[in-house]
Amino acid sequence: MGEKGKKSKTMSKSPSAAKEHKEQLERLQKKDPEFYQYLQQYGKDLLTFDDEDEDFDDDAEVDMEDAETQLDDETYQHDIPEEEEKPSKNVLTTEMVNSWCKSIREDEKLSAVHSLMKAFRTACHYGDDTGTDSSAKFAVMSSSVFNKIMLFTLSEMDRILRKLLKLPASGGKKETIIELMNTKQWKNYNHLVKSYLGNALHVLNQMTDTKMISFTLRRLQYSSVFLAAFPSLLRKYIKAALHFWGTGGDALPVVSFLFLRDLCVRLGSDCLDECFRGIYKAYVLNCHFVNASKLQHIQFLANCVIELIRVDLPTAYQHAFVFIRQLAMLLRDALSMKTKEAYRKVYEWKFINCLELWTGAICTYSSEADFRPLAYPLTQIISGVARLVPTARYFPLRLRCVKMLNRISAATGTFIPVSMLLLDMLEMKELNRPPAGGVGKAVDLRTTLKASKPILKTRAFQEACVISVVEELAEHLAQWSYSVAFFELSFIPAVRLRSFCKCTKVERFRKEMRHLIRKIEANDKFTNERRASVTFLPNDNAATSFLEDEKKMGTSPLSQYVTTLRQRAQQRNDSMMESSVVVGEKSAVFGKKLDQIPDSDEEDDIRNDGGASVFSSSWLPGGDSRANLPKEEEKKKKKKKKKKKKGMEQDERVGDDEDVVEDLVLSSDEDDEDEEDTAEEDGNEEQLGGSKQQNKKQKPKNLSNKNKNR
Repeated sequence: MGEKGKKSKTMSKSPSAAKEHKEQLERLQKKDPEFYQYLQQYGKDLLTFDDEDEDFDDDAEVDMEDAETQLDDETYQHDIPEEEEKPSKNVLTTEMVNSWCKSIREDEKLSAVHSLMKAFRTACHYGDDTGTDSSAKFAVMSSSVFNKIMLFTLSEMDRILRKLLKLPASGGKKETIIELMNTKQWKNYNHLVKSYLGNALHVLNQMTDTKMISFTLRRLQYSSVFLAAFPSLLRKYIKAALHFWGTGGDALPVVSFLFLRDLCVRLGSDCLDECFRGIYKAYVLNCHFVNASKLQHIQFLANCVIELIRVDLPTAYQHAFVFIRQLAMLLRDALSMKTKEAYRKVYEWKFINCLELWTGAICTYSSEADFRPLAYPLTQIISGVARLVPTARYFPLRLRCVKMLNRISAATGTFIPVSMLLLDMLEMKELNRPPAGGVGKAVDLRTTLKASKPILKTRAFQEACVISVVEELAEHLAQWSYSVAFFELSFIPAVRLRSFCKCTKVERFRKEMRHLIRKIEANDKFTNERRASVTFLPNDNAATSFLEDEKKMGTSPLSQYVTTLRQRAQQRNDSMMESSVVVGEKSAVFGKKLDQIPDSDEEDDIRNDGGASVFSSSWLPGGDSRANLPKEEEKKKKKKKKKKKKGMEQDERVGDDEDVVEDLVLSSDEDDEDEEDTAEEDGNEEQLGGSKQQNKKQKPKNLSNKNKNR
């Protein structure tokens, strides 16, 4: 009887409200007949109303009580004892969710949409401190119910909202949303859009699984156009996507970048400035430290920034000009102050990686009139950085700068005097005398900016520097190997290379330089034979078309020599990667993930299967997820104990790997810090040796105690 009485109360709410409304209108007609006539002429919608449930295509305003009554009716349909009636109101079951999903798919009931959105809000805020919030109708749910709600809502809500708002099935831009905001559909259903996007953002910040975050972002990308109506939500989504892009693993960085790019394409100026500033800041934060396993990750981040610039080149030029100007100001301070701190701000990975980023951007958009003017100031900055501290310890940094200058020269077709930077290196005593520090370990110049004094005297460092000088000088000369003025351009480098062959005492260096000199002389002969039959003057425009056909085919001796040098360098870099740190080997391969992402049509077909596999765990936001942490910590502790039992040999190997990483961190610091680290390592080894001796000494004590007991 109690259940029937409650049902009758809930069902009698809407007729009583209708009677009260009619009585108020009758009283208004008696008191103010003129105003009542005015309403009949201009506001008939206020005098006519229905109590029935609405479908997706109705235009009338939504009564929020319909959803609440349906929630109450469905919760009371289950057979529950009278003693457990009060707690049963807060339980969300799979039967309730299935009934809502069925009514949405088959009958298209709007009340079911409201019920599902309330359940979605509860799922997203599950575990939060709601306090005495009476609007929180459900407080208990299982992981299966949570997975079902999340999967159905993320997969179907975009289609439902577009049908309610009478929008196309996909796509759309900011202009369509601005026009929609003046319509009646938006006034009726904008709370559903805001609830969906706001609650999804809340649970997105609670998630820890990369696959779950990737699926959620991929589904929200279809509804990203609605963020044009909610600027505060738009800023929060940009911030979250930038965080996932910079710190995520697996395919999450790619999915986050595609989400950001889609926002910029659809919303335009509303988010372009914030996205450009945010993605550059995130790039700078993630390139403070470089090692062999992180090179590909930093290259992936730089490629993403360059790709985002393509969306709006004029706007990107303004931001790029400001960022390049900041780099120039840091270099100016270093040149004027000449202090150790000012030099360190320039000679650090953050500064060099920013130069690499803008070099890649200018090389990519060198043919665009909006971006080409930035080539000159960037070239001046890179040349100043290369000459800032002309010592042998900064040979790796100088070679990196020369490589950037060669890339800009090849992309823009402008001559940059690079040969002097390289030839000055050959005249320093560190590369002319035999090595005094032995053979040494192989040096990866891609992951070092400053060489320590012991490494500077090794044979491996000298070989790496001389081979890199040969490669970059050959690259520079090969770019102009089809020019009419190649003989004059290559005369001074050839003379200084011959003098290096006479002065150096290392036979392998002399052999390498002689090979390069022979190629330069062969290229001189190649260009002079064709230049003898030329009739135009050097300042004539016809000089630009000199040997144009040969340049397309790459038949000059220096071009063929450079191809062999590139192959040799690629083999050397591959061997370095194989012998370097193995940690993060699989997670660093980001280039293949772009090919693994399906197209939009394929993704629509597989989205439910992928979502079902993602939302199949027992994870819940809030407190339940924290309850599982101690178990995971215990498992980790057990694994650590097993690793300790394997012996001291593995610990020493791990220590060696850690030393490699520490050397990379300290490569830009002073030698005193290196010596302190080596002293600390020696101290740690002594502690390990001392602990062994203590264990050995404890054994006789135990034996003596046993004898006493006997």
